[in-house]
Amino acid sequence: MTIQPDYVKEELLHELSESFRMHNQLPPDLFTRYRIKRGLRNADGTGVLVGASHLGNVHGYIVNEGEREPIEGRLTYRGYNVYDLIHGLEQENRFGFEEIGYLLMCGKLPSRRQLAEFQHTIGLERALPDNFTEDMIMRAPSRDIMNKLASATLALYSYDTNPDETTVENIMRQGISLMAKFPVIISHAYQAKRRYFDNDSMFLHVPDSNRSTAENILHLIRPTGEFNDDEAKLLDRCLILHAEHGGGNNSSFTVRVTSSSGTDTYSAIAAAVSSLKGPRHGGANLRVVKQFEEMKENIHNWKDETEVGNYLRKILNKEAGDGSGLIYGMGHAIYTLSDPRAVALKKAARPLAEKTGYSDEMDLIELVEKLTPSVFAEIKGSDKPMCANVDMYSGFVYKMLGLPKSLYTPLFATARIVGWMAHRLEEVTTGGKIIRPAYKPVAKNVEYVNIDERNDGPIND
Repeated sequence: MTIQPDYVKEELLHELSESFRMHNQLPPDLFTRYRIKRGLRNADGTGVLVGASHLGNVHGYIVNEGEREPIEGRLTYRGYNVYDLIHGLEQENRFGFEEIGYLLMCGKLPSRRQLAEFQHTIGLERALPDNFTEDMIMRAPSRDIMNKLASATLALYSYDTNPDETTVENIMRQGISLMAKFPVIISHAYQAKRRYFDNDSMFLHVPDSNRSTAENILHLIRPTGEFNDDEAKLLDRCLILHAEHGGGNNSSFTVRVTSSSGTDTYSAIAAAVSSLKGPRHGGANLRVVKQFEEMKENIHNWKDETEVGNYLRKILNKEAGDGSGLIYGMGHAIYTLSDPRAVALKKAARPLAEKTGYSDEMDLIELVEKLTPSVFAEIKGSDKPMCANVDMYSGFVYKMLGLPKSLYTPLFATARIVGWMAHRLEEVTTGGKIIRPAYKPVAKNVEYVNIDERNDGPIND
């Protein structure tokens, strides 16, 4: 692959950037003066209400006489408690991600016949178009698999004989296809990254139409293609817990915004992938993993509450970690006493941790989860409830499964595709209007200056 030369000189970049900085200052009081809701959030941190949805419900507190009261977190998919969904699958010892995809996109839990037909269709749709891997992935590999997932999603538009129609039937067809193909795209993109950027061997496996999404992911990514049932079931539960989280999260809202314009499915989903790539959204579990690697290097006795607590104090005081003063994996915008995704994933991860020699590491994670609220209250002087969020355990699960860090966020996207498609279907059929918020114009009127009268300085005087 030939890298395009960079013709933009540093001096030009500096001049352009300085001009931008000078002409794009916004005084801090501007936002309060005009009651601007930055990030579409109210003053109390809750999201601005912009729509209604049948899909996910994220419930982490109640409001009593104007005050937020913390409660145990609750996450529902189409009204079903996620705990009940996972418990049902555990009782029947079944894979469930495809079933959750059916629930979110279609609105009900499938019968045995409906599920079997849905799974069979997904299996048939897994294969990428002829030469797609060679032409769209291998010819222009990416250091970041999320970028390749976005570009490959856009490229699939060219292979669709009916890409632009926005009927429910057509969007449903496209959703099933993307749900099936995402595991193959990310695994082939990962193998291309290994070959071209890591100088390592590349293993390309063919997807198995008779296996579940979780089984296919492990089969496609591992050099031998081998895995056991415990590993695949744990990954399946992880996919389920990342499948949907309400319409207000950044990537799902991106799907809503783009879908409201009438654009095609591939463009809307590629935009969501691009949103999820952002470190403020999809990359949090990577920061958790990195922070725990530093903890393990600097804490001698992982079971000593005093030593672990003192290291957490250093992190909060910006004396350790990345200097942000944040303990990653702790706290959530909505959940207060517990994040049900973290609770469920922790329970699912423990058996495999004990079988694979990761018990001590999981004990350290649980100890950090236990100590952080009191240490945070001590250092920050805040009594705000704080719980572990799903990122505290998802990166650990991926690590136990031997999955590379470069795939953590792409796996998130592979799970969330069913939620994105459900939001797209709902927005197209019930949204009604293009989403168009307002921005307060603050530029002052200025007189036009002829080009020969302008100077090279930062302002035209």
